[in-house]
Amino acid sequence: MQPARILLATLGSLGDLHPIVGLALALQARGHSVVLATTDFYQQRIEAAGLEFRSLRPLGTPTDPEMLRRVLHPRKGPEYLMRTLLLPHVHDMYSDLAAAAQGADFLISGEVVLAASLVAEKLRLPWAGAILAPFSFFSVYDPPPLPFVPAATSFTRAPPFIQRQLLALGRFVTRSWNEPLNELRRSLGLRVSPRAILTDRFSPFLNLALFSSQLGRPQRDWPGHTVQTGFVLYDPAPQARQEPLEKFFNSGPPPITFTLGSAAVMDPGGFFEESAAAVRRLGARGLLLMGENPLPVGLPKELFAADYVPYSSVFPRSACVVHQGGVGTTAQAMRAGVPQLVMPYAFDQPDNAARMVKLGIGLSTRRKRYRAAAVMDKLRALSGRSFRQRAREVGNRVSAERGVSMACAAVERALYSG
Repeated sequence: MQPARILLATLGSLGDLHPIVGLALALQARGHSVVLATTDFYQQRIEAAGLEFRSLRPLGTPTDPEMLRRVLHPRKGPEYLMRTLLLPHVHDMYSDLAAAAQGADFLISGEVVLAASLVAEKLRLPWAGAILAPFSFFSVYDPPPLPFVPAATSFTRAPPFIQRQLLALGRFVTRSWNEPLNELRRSLGLRVSPRAILTDRFSPFLNLALFSSQLGRPQRDWPGHTVQTGFVLYDPAPQARQEPLEKFFNSGPPPITFTLGSAAVMDPGGFFEESAAAVRRLGARGLLLMGENPLPVGLPKELFAADYVPYSSVFPRSACVVHQGGVGTTAQAMRAGVPQLVMPYAFDQPDNAARMVKLGIGLSTRRKRYRAAAVMDKLRALSGRSFRQRAREVGNRVSAERGVSMACAAVERALYSG
């Protein structure tokens, strides 16, 4: 096989970026020439990983608290993301991606890179869609809670014919969202689609379901040419050994780790205060991963606070992980084999939380109910033997998967099959 030039593109938080970086590095290690296109905010991170970088608009800052607060609204977030942050800039996105794709043999795109299918179609470039969570398939046989449906979680138990009606409602509600994409399509001489927002993220060549079968199994209404690989994880090690954190871990029993990922952490509300109170009342120990929020001073010895620590270095050493339900955080907690308490915000997070409950490895709580007393009760339950044993079993299965090698093999089959 001749090495290929492969362009990967993604937008979003670190949860969106890290699987694409992990895949890019693995493809590069197999001898391919790899380019990663994303927002300028991540340029230094991409180049430090040893990858070639290309700028991809829109150039928003993924750590803007007000923007993230609006994106993470349970019902209004998807519309804000699409109609305010992405669709007004789809011409710029197309221009940047088309320029980066010159000379490429294959394109791999995250699902909010709305111009990817247009670039691939215009340049006659084979491509793959990268799907990070079961939520994104909107399967009627394994339905997620839909953000535009009140009391959406209760509808996930409805039969497939009801799910089809709900999806039809979703297409109706979002029908006007398609116009900016179709306007660009018309200007390029491409076909228009009344469902562009929902269907253009899937490729006719290859769709990579980059998540474990423990999180979601293949369904018969997934798009064609879908290959489920298992999680593709990338978790760069810290540049220096963190001695105070090591001392904390070594000074007592495993702590409960609290984190809100890289996006929700910018809108934490009272999460860290209530978490600290719950730990103290339980007589347990806690690790608070607080991002750019001010780190508290004068913490008691049973608590330790840090801005960020690679999850793979602390989750396996934790008694439990409390988090927001992003698929990257969920994946790391599943692989670590520890129980989880999930406080979801929006998008795939409520669905991921429900899947942890269904698996028997976690519990879920709403943001409005995240108070120390209620958190204590759930953490006590999660310390039970059944949760711990089941979490270890799932962790062993996830660890046995070969997500990155399977993804690379699927890409190479699609590359060379023609």
